Amino acid sequence: MTRYIDVNDLARLVNRKGLPTCLAEMADYIRQDYLRWHDFEKCPRLANHSPDGVIELMPVSDASLYAFKYVNGHPKNTHNGLLTVMAFGALGDVDTGAPVLLSEMTLTTAIRTAATSALAARYLARPDSKRMALIGNGSQSEFQAIAFHTLLGIEEIRLFDIDRGASEKLAANLAGYPQLKLTIAGSVAEAVRGADIVTTVTADKAYATILTAELIEPGMHLNAVGGDCPGKTELHRDIVERARVIVEYEPQSRIEGEIQQMPADSPTTEFWQVVEGSAAGRENAGQVTLFDSVGFALEDYSALRYVLDVARALDIGHDIALVPELENPKDLFALLQPKGCERKANAA
Repeated sequence: MTRYIDVNDLARLVNRKGLPTCLAEMADYIRQDYLRWHDFEKCPRLANHSPDGVIELMPVSDASLYAFKYVNGHPKNTHNGLLTVMAFGALGDVDTGAPVLLSEMTLTTAIRTAATSALAARYLARPDSKRMALIGNGSQSEFQAIAFHTLLGIEEIRLFDIDRGASEKLAANLAGYPQLKLTIAGSVAEAVRGADIVTTVTADKAYATILTAELIEPGMHLNAVGGDCPGKTELHRDIVERARVIVEYEPQSRIEGEIQQMPADSPTTEFWQVVEGSAAGRENAGQVTLFDSVGFALEDYSALRYVLDVARALDIGHDIALVPELENPKDLFALLQPKGCERKANAA
């Protein structure tokens, strides 16, 4: 049988644990798996592009589990009452191929993206960071804000979105976190000024320049989340040239990340190297660091592994017959026979 987790199950799981706890625990699962980087079979995600969006398949596996996620990105969806990003995923047993878990991943992806962002910032941002600018206040923004508050102790966040209603929505949703000081800024420049960390999480599928070089101050950490497919960026090339750039998986980031603007031999460091300590994250207090985050399948593997462990512990979700269970595994045709009907030969 396969454990099935729908979006209501996942919401119940998060509410039972508490979102800050889920973010912290999922970040630790992600950290553990980045420490096992060489155990995984990896490849860039497979993408089918259309004028208005992209649909992607993200696979990864180790010797025990195979994971994949189906995910889309359609920025115009909100005009039609649909989410920009929708996803589901699965875990399979490598030894047998049997599906172990089938799960929603729309909510899970928002949590794992925020957990990854905050985890990376623990290695790359200055340890005394307290102020963040959050540019793009759509469906991912609450998770980013809570993750940085929970994992890094961020106390003040300045919000900006070209849709002020999105910023007001974010501020209202975070009213339950009175220890977070929230200010809606009138411009990107106003939001970024004096920030220790700048997170960009915008949706438009375009070569955008949300941040320009003159806005960047020494020692800032930039968490670029929104540039996650070919033809989609958020930072001016001058910023990328000057920053210390950390990526998840370079073959994928060269296609999709901020570094798609750069020559193929431009210097980058993969995040697993920073986690294991073989490469520095931040080299000095004045350095500008950039986490060029596009989202990588290893993080989905970690997230699905976490969801399965917690769902089993809390008895959330239910088992479904996703694949046949047969008395004779060579007789698939038996599924089409009327149940309980005896064959004439046996009745004679």
